[in-house]
Amino acid sequence: MICSMTGFGQANRSFAGYNVFIDVKSVNHRYSEVSIRLPKEWAAFEDALKKTVLQAVKRGRVDVFVTAERETASPKSVTVNFALADAYLQAAEQLRERYGYAEQVELKDLLKLPDLIQMKESRKEPDEEIEQELCACLQEAVARLSDMRLREGAFLEQDIRERLAELKRIHVELVALAPQVVQDYAAKMTNRIQSLLQEQTPVEEQRLATEIAIFADRSNVDEELTRLKSHFEQCDQLLTEKEPVGRKLDFLIQEMNREVNTIGSKSNHSEPTARVITMKAELEKMREQIQNIE
Repeated sequence: MICSMTGFGQANRSFAGYNVFIDVKSVNHRYSEVSIRLPKEWAAFEDALKKTVLQAVKRGRVDVFVTAERETASPKSVTVNFALADAYLQAAEQLRERYGYAEQVELKDLLKLPDLIQMKESRKEPDEEIEQELCACLQEAVARLSDMRLREGAFLEQDIRERLAELKRIHVELVALAPQVVQDYAAKMTNRIQSLLQEQTPVEEQRLATEIAIFADRSNVDEELTRLKSHFEQCDQLLTEKEPVGRKLDFLIQEMNREVNTIGSKSNHSEPTARVITMKAELEKMREQIQNIE
């Protein structure tokens, strides 16, 4: 089954006092690449989340965005920077002695000083329960991503099959045209020789036959047409595979294009050349579509 490399999935759930939202998007990439963005306190879960993604996605770049909101205000701890307090008091004493101030520093004055009182959010150490819940939530998002990639893949497969059918149709025409090319060349050469002789001298049949045989050998595309037909059959087979086939299809398109180019270089006739141009255009469109396949 053909699967696209582009898609989007989303999931959310609540656990351990958090509301967690996960967004997953994937785009084309030559290999498998997963990028995880999540809160710093959950950095230890990154490897587990990557493994969860790679179980479902075999090729493409996947970006995972994890955001977490606390359901209730988290407890905070208050600490005093005593070293800073001592420094402030020492400085105040020096000012008082130097300039003769009588006032004493009071507690309310210290509380106004910046960075003296520090409030820190109490955080729990990452535990196995959070990891399991995160992975389960990510699995839901990846499942929706996969559904979207499969739907997109169905459209890609349909388009590729239509273009493949057009290539097969043109292939049949080329098979039929191959003998006609040699016949047309023989008639053209005979007429040209007769017009150059300007007399009614008969054409030397042996030499003419030799020239036609040489042309027929040089312009013979039977092998290319046979290999091209084999490539079509392989393409049909790959489109039914359950495993990712994007790279194989990409290679196969290159082989098809090589055979079509050879046919075009050997053809010395307008009819096959026109069909070769059409085939190359269809192959290029197929190649663009295959770049999106996993």
